[in-house]
Amino acid sequence: MASHQRLIERLRSLLSWTAQRWKLTLALIALLLSLVAEGLPPASLDTRVNRILAGERFDFAGWEAKALLGKLAHSLIAPQRYMDEAARHDFFLDYLGLVAGIQRLEWVVHRAYTDPEVEGPEETTVELRAHVAELRAEEEARQPLAEAILEEQTACILVDEGFGTLGQEFPPVGAHFTPLPLLLVVSPRDHIEKIFSLCLHHGLDVARREAIEGQVDTIFDVSSLVTGIGGMAAYPAMLLESSSLNWVAEVTAHEWTHHYLAPRPLGWNYDAIPEARIINETVASTVGKEAGRRMVARYYPELLPLEPEPEPEKPEEETPPPEPPEFDFRAEMRETRIRVDKLLAQGRIEEAEAYMEERRQEFVAHGYYIRKLNQAYFAFHGAYADEPGAAGADPTGPAVRELRARSPDLHTFVARVARVTTLAELQALLEETGNG
Repeated sequence: MASHQRLIERLRSLLSWTAQRWKLTLALIALLLSLVAEGLPPASLDTRVNRILAGERFDFAGWEAKALLGKLAHSLIAPQRYMDEAARHDFFLDYLGLVAGIQRLEWVVHRAYTDPEVEGPEETTVELRAHVAELRAEEEARQPLAEAILEEQTACILVDEGFGTLGQEFPPVGAHFTPLPLLLVVSPRDHIEKIFSLCLHHGLDVARREAIEGQVDTIFDVSSLVTGIGGMAAYPAMLLESSSLNWVAEVTAHEWTHHYLAPRPLGWNYDAIPEARIINETVASTVGKEAGRRMVARYYPELLPLEPEPEPEKPEEETPPPEPPEFDFRAEMRETRIRVDKLLAQGRIEEAEAYMEERRQEFVAHGYYIRKLNQAYFAFHGAYADEPGAAGADPTGPAVRELRARSPDLHTFVARVARVTTLAELQALLEETGNG
């Protein structure tokens, strides 16, 4: 019995050692991929946009090198191993509280610079900005440990869900809070499809974003959008700084799912097959929501949001007359997408674009400040089809949701869907699960 236990411990130790090398391998692969920018036909849209915006491109090589060195340096010490769950709980929530405090103060500074009634904002905010700098230094010192706690807590949930061997999740969870690049998304005008995307510098102001979009649209007769993102599946995953525990937990699991799918057909064909991208993102959103919620439930139960309770069914004669519906963003966006798809299918491109602008103004009037609503907007947001909305009437999202409903657990669901790359294959898989 003792020898058996020692064997198990040796295997676990070996697996842990392998996991560290796996992290390094993933990071190096991401680094190499970020360096492969040439090789496209000289006249292709990809190559020409890359050349036009060469000075605006995000430096992935530099980011990966810095992030990797930081992770390796922390792994040599790994202080989280000597903390009990209570200490981890308090440290991580204190870290998020520090982030929240910094963001509040930065907003006060921002308001001072934008309020015309504030005279001399630089002098007015000098002490406040100095305090923010002190808090930023404290946050940067705490960040590696906070990330390690987040990674290990997420990993425990994934292992429990079946994504692991001998107690080690594969691939290892890697996450890094960082200023995220902006994403340029390009779609044809005559239909909605992401045909190209490019990561740009963080922090480009609205005027520069508009200029980039105008330049790309004019030169190539396409629809483009420069948009912010909440995370990116580099390795470690790039996470937007946030003080929301539930959001951070969800995005960490979401980006890990992309890492898990990367060497499988669904991940390998992410950029090659449009339907694969929609399936991939919808699967990641599903895993992110479920695994993220379970992480919060286990380690921070006091912050777990309540599940909406289903309304009890009433006899038809007792049903009150329906009240005028409030503005439902998802329903309205879904209706907009369906109408746009119909207009584009009929070749009425200018009419579709005018309609989208009308709808954008209506969304703004209801408090949804969308800067630009066009084909590229739907090409980007329509890929996240775990809930109705920008995907419109596309059956891909509902098919993924149906497969999840027919799967007994997350691991079974992901293992099944990881081998499909098209809607036809997904529907065939649904028939198999239905017959089984």
